[in-house]
Amino acid sequence: MLRISTGRGTLGVAVVAVLAVALTACGGSGSDDAGSAKSGASGAGSGAGGGTRTVKTAMGDVEVKDSPQRVVVLDTDSLDSAITLGIAPVGATTVADKAPFAAYLPADKTKDIKPVGVIATPNLEAINALKPDLILSSKVRDEKNYKSLSAIAPTVLTESTGGPWRANFALHADALGKADEAKQVVSDYEAHVKRVTDALGGAAKAQQTKFGFVRFLEGADTRLYLNDTFVGSLFKDLQVGRPANQDKDGFSLDVSPEQIDQAAADVIYYSTYGDVDKAKETSITAGPLWKKIGAVKNDQAFKVDDNLWMLGIGYTGAGQILDTIEQNAKK
Repeated sequence: MLRISTGRGTLGVAVVAVLAVALTACGGSGSDDAGSAKSGASGAGSGAGGGTRTVKTAMGDVEVKDSPQRVVVLDTDSLDSAITLGIAPVGATTVADKAPFAAYLPADKTKDIKPVGVIATPNLEAINALKPDLILSSKVRDEKNYKSLSAIAPTVLTESTGGPWRANFALHADALGKADEAKQVVSDYEAHVKRVTDALGGAAKAQQTKFGFVRFLEGADTRLYLNDTFVGSLFKDLQVGRPANQDKDGFSLDVSPEQIDQAAADVIYYSTYGDVDKAKETSITAGPLWKKIGAVKNDQAFKVDDNLWMLGIGYTGAGQILDTIEQNAKK
């Protein structure tokens, strides 16, 4: 069964209504942290001094500060973008209640970030208390919260997350006033991709080598990731081949333990969400169907960090994934 990625979670209508009134009344305000630029006029989006620019977003044109100083991010891709561009957000959502921020990101860049709820259900009061001058998220996560978020600060939404991560990064960079820095990030990434493709034996050999990604999930079928995913986009950049049943548009092909042979590939990367036993990783990888897969027989099946490969949606995460693929290519 093919799956398409969608946002999850809802914020109570009554809560949004109450907060929207309160937030509109108080408006945004500038930072009172030492060293931060002081607030300008009152109202949504006031914060660091300087001029403003118009940014084209999934919700239309949004006026943002030239150099936002207090940024709140509401998804893992915008967190990666900010950190990649040298900005430590003042607040961010987490993937679950009381979950830590992504461990693949530098600890010194995330240690002072304040949690502001869970992805798709942000805590509006917590966000307002941080007095941001810019909020980054996506329609798939926060279209329903857009009016309330915009009452706090200029809110820039991408259309979606995951597959279009490069375009999202460009929008994030524009909103953050870091377009020039973003060009260098992209250039460095492209050079990194070339190095890894070379390590795989060059573009021609890479194309002949079929790569797959398998994710074991607690409480759900095992997923074989298709092309419209972050991982799928990295495989495409590397010009590697893909098994025919996985070389398709869409999010994932879901398989039962009895269908795990559909994961067949020359190289397999796999990860697990949740308990390895409850996700059936333990039983499936010990079973005969898994052991008959070419990648497994040839020691080319590599278990990787689920948090990085699934949540590292951005250039910092991509760089670390490419490092892993390059290291394994040399084995």
